[in-house]
Amino acid sequence: MSLADYLFAGVLDLPWWGLVIAALALTHVTIAAVTIYLHRCQAHRALDLHPVVAHFFRFWLWLTTGQVTKEWAAVHRKHHARCETPEDPHSPQQVGINRVLWGGVFLYVKECRNQDTLERYGHGTPDDWVERSLYSKYTVLGLILMAVADLVLFGLIPGALIYLVQLVWIPFWAAGVINGIGHYWGYRSWDTPDASRNIVPFGILIGGEELHNNHHAYASSAKLSSKWYELDIGWLYIRTLKALGLAEVKKLAPKPRLAAAKPVVDFETLQAVIHNRYDVLAKYAKSLKKTYA
Repeated sequence: MSLADYLFAGVLDLPWWGLVIAALALTHVTIAAVTIYLHRCQAHRALDLHPVVAHFFRFWLWLTTGQVTKEWAAVHRKHHARCETPEDPHSPQQVGINRVLWGGVFLYVKECRNQDTLERYGHGTPDDWVERSLYSKYTVLGLILMAVADLVLFGLIPGALIYLVQLVWIPFWAAGVINGIGHYWGYRSWDTPDASRNIVPFGILIGGEELHNNHHAYASSAKLSSKWYELDIGWLYIRTLKALGLAEVKKLAPKPRLAAAKPVVDFETLQAVIHNRYDVLAKYAKSLKKTYA
């Protein structure tokens, strides 16, 4: 075996474009695990997952990120509860866009060590034997196993490069881009009290998390797209799991239904307006602009 064969040959003898596809596929599974399991299922309880699916996501995140479910959910819940305030774990409005975009992972790690955050916001997350004895206790072990698997499957140099991509993918796209640009640049569909933005209308690369303003408007919704032209690929995966009997959607953004005009505003109408306040405000602003024009 030549030196080149030793450095580049793995169990899977893939061409360069095959290696690129493999890297994208592996990182996309991680993105799906973050948005479906950590974010929508655990942090916001927008859906329930079949135990097999949920545990696969836990195992995969342990291998590829070393993230602990309780820590991730707690930090994200605190972000919603204290959004854009000095207590927000990662607000670019408070600490600057560059610090969140390029160092968001360090802000996340810092908040993970705050026991008050974990105790107050980390309730309801997995606390079984596997979580306590393996996933939470030996977070680095999963990363080591993933590194070994990449080197064996793809060869030393390609495997090392793919592993590097896997290591930086979530810290950059989730902790940096979503938490940074998602509160700094983009378009707003809803007039939320925070600075959240939809980065682009096509949520594919980051699993639908690009639609960040939609999420902050309806945080407990399992579906992040709200306009006809928006695409949330994470919702497509959830619908597929639901069709297979592997997921149950619990919450979606409300859809206003117009009833006949009433002579007085009763409690039911007031409750409906509050429940659909973002949609009501958006339609009211649109009507004002139309009248003014």
